[in-house]
Formats: sequence, C-alpha cells, structure tokens
Amino acid sequence: MSRLTSTLSKNYILLLIVVFGGFLVFGFSENIKGPALPRMQADLKLDELQVGILLAFNSLGYLLACSFTGWLTRKAGMKLTLALAFGSMALSGVCIYFAASYTTLSSAYFLMYVGNGILEIGLAILAARIFIKNTGTMMNLAHFFYGLSSTFAPIIAASLMGVDIFGSALGWRGMYMLMLALSILPMLPGLLARYAGDEERHEKRISLKEFARDKVAWLIVAVLSFGVISELAVGGWLVNFLEKAYGWSGDASAKMLSAFFFCFMLARLVLGPVTDKIGYTKSLILLSSFSGLCSIAAIVIGEPGAFLFALAGVGIAPIYPTVMALLAKRYPNNADTAITFTVTLMGIASVIGNLLIGAITDWTKRLFAGSGDAQASLVAGLQAGYLFIGLCALLCAATSLVLFRKLSRVNQVL
Repeated sequence: MSRLTSTLSKNYILLLIVVFGGFLVFGFSENIKGPALPRMQADLKLDELQVGILLAFNSLGYLLACSFTGWLTRKAGMKLTLALAFGSMALSGVCIYFAASYTTLSSAYFLMYVGNGILEIGLAILAARIFIKNTGTMMNLAHFFYGLSSTFAPIIAASLMGVDIFGSALGWRGMYMLMLALSILPMLPGLLARYAGDEERHEKRISLKEFARDKVAWLIVAVLSFGVISELAVGGWLVNFLEKAYGWSGDASAKMLSAFFFCFMLARLVLGPVTDKIGYTKSLILLSSFSGLCSIAAIVIGEPGAFLFALAGVGIAPIYPTVMALLAKRYPNNADTAITFTVTLMGIASVIGNLLIGAITDWTKRLFAGSGDAQASLVAGLQAGYLFIGLCALLCAATSLVLFRKLSRVNQVL
C-alpha cells in the first residue's frame, strides 16, 4: 500500500510539473510577441491592419487545434497529445527564425498557434482530471505560472533581441527560436508520467451536438470569449500603443507590459481561494468589471493614467482559470467535451476580436487622416482599438451577470 501511495505521489508530482511547466512555456510563447511585433512590422513593412490579420490568421491555427485536441486525447492519449504540442512549438521557433517574408512568418506563427492550441486544451483537460478539490484555487495556481512567465517574457524578449552573437544582434528571429526551444523541458517529465482518465468509460460521455443544446454552455462561451479577447489583446497591442501613442521606448513599453503581467500573476496567485469562497460566477462579474473600467479609464486619462493598463491585469487574470473551474464542476463527467466546445468557440471569437481591433484601429486612423496630422490620426486609431479591448472586458461582466441570473433561477449557481 505504501509503495502504491509513493508511486501515485511521484506520478502526481510529474503531472504537476507538466501542468505548471506547460503553462510557464505557454506564457512565454504567447507574450514575447509584444516587443517583437514592432520590429517585425518594421522589417517586413507591415501596416496595422496586416498586424491584425497576422494575429487573427494565426489564431486560426489555435482554433484548428482546439477543434481536434479533445478527440486526439481520447484516441492517442494525453502523453502523445502533450508531446505533439511541445514538439510543434519548438519546431515553430526554428521556422520563425528562417521566415523571410510575411507569408512564411504567417505560416510559422500558424504552426506555433497549433501547438499552443493543443497545449492549452490538453493542459485544461489534465488539470480538470487531477484538481478534484479546491478546483478554483488549483486552476488559478496552474495559470499563475502562465502569469509568471508572461510577466518576464516582454523584458526577456526585449533584452534577447539586443544580444550580440557572432557580431550581429540576435533579433526577433533568434529570440523566438531560443524561447520556444524551452518547450522541450516540460516534454521530458510528460513522457515519464502516467495519465489517469484515458481509460474512462465512454458511455458517460456526451457528444458536442448534445452539449450544444445547453443554453448555459453558450453563456459560458460568451463570458470566456469576451474575457480572453481582452486578455490576449494586451499582449499584442499594449507595447505598440505605448510606443506610437506616447513615444515610449521599447524597453519602457516592455516594462509596462511586464507590470500588467505582474498584476496578472499576483491576481492568479492570491484570488484563487477568493473565487472558491464567493463563487465562480460572482467572481467573474466583479473582476471583469474592474478590468474593463481600468482599461477605459487609462485611455480617457491619457499618459498619466498609463499605470491603469497594468492594474487591469488584476481583474482579467482570473477569468480564464475561473471559467475552467466552472466547467470542471458543472460538467464533471464530460470535462473534455465541455472544454473543447468552450475553448474552440472562444478561439473563433479571438480571431474575430483580433480582426476587429486591427480594423477599428485602421478605420479610425483613416477617419482622422483628413486633419493632416498623421501622428494625431494614428493616436486616435490606437485609442479606439484599445477602447474596444476595455469594452470586451465590460461585455464579459455583462454576460457573467446574465449567467448568474440564469443559474440562480434553477438554484445551480457555482
């Protein structure tokens, strides 16, 4: 019995390393793009709409992965699924290094986002299987590691791009290759671990078609979609905004993005027990409202209110893990189906969100171009795009309120 307990304990530790390490790597891969995007834009001569299309198109890779990862975990098992995720991310770093045009860069990014999608769904399903008690706390703790790496990712990325190797700067290409190579590290314990749940009885499962009939499921999709659009947009657009609207240096802008993720990281570390205590839906309402108000206030106040961009991270950080905890508790026997359905549709919303931010920015810039002041029209466009990011957080709060009322009527509030 003691030998069995010891084995289970060692295996659980391996699984924790995979989950925590996986989210650590995921945070790096997602958030090194902030400082890199302006350099990519300059090197490849891209306008703001092309940047939006780049992020949206590559989100299609993420969406594609989300659509089949649940099926892949059932057919191939969690071990092979996670190995494929980590491996494709490492390979994409090499492809980005050799990308010589907008098309090849888009293809390499597409591969990276496929790996990200497989990884996110795989880790979410694994976390739902192993975090049975204090689900909100453990989900937020797991995602804390995403916040941890995200905090330092912009600073590390900005520093690495300036490192001289053999007489030339590493640049954004070399930086991506080195950072994505870290994906190999959590792959190793993942290959040694055993994954319970792959052998679960299939008669307990419901199909995606059946799941789609649940109106609550669609409300949860809306909550997560608005929250994630607001969250991920910061990583892609904040540095760009600060550099072009306020004339900040690349290092100063990267530090503000890191401050956002520092608040983000602390919120996931501290607020997990709070979500367990006051309830998941109430937490979603309060936190997303706070984030949206901070983002909009930052634009209205102007440069003196730039710290509010960072403070918005406190509110938006717990949204994703709290929704994952909500799904794990509401659909305990069908967590993989629930997560696949929710995150896949969230991926569609993310594609649309990135397109809208780029299009709103570009349209507003053109609208004010008649004034003859190119800088003023650019700032107006960037402000409009960022106001939309704040609006998404407020829409997350509004849909969370609708969800809370619907669950209250049937006494199923979580």
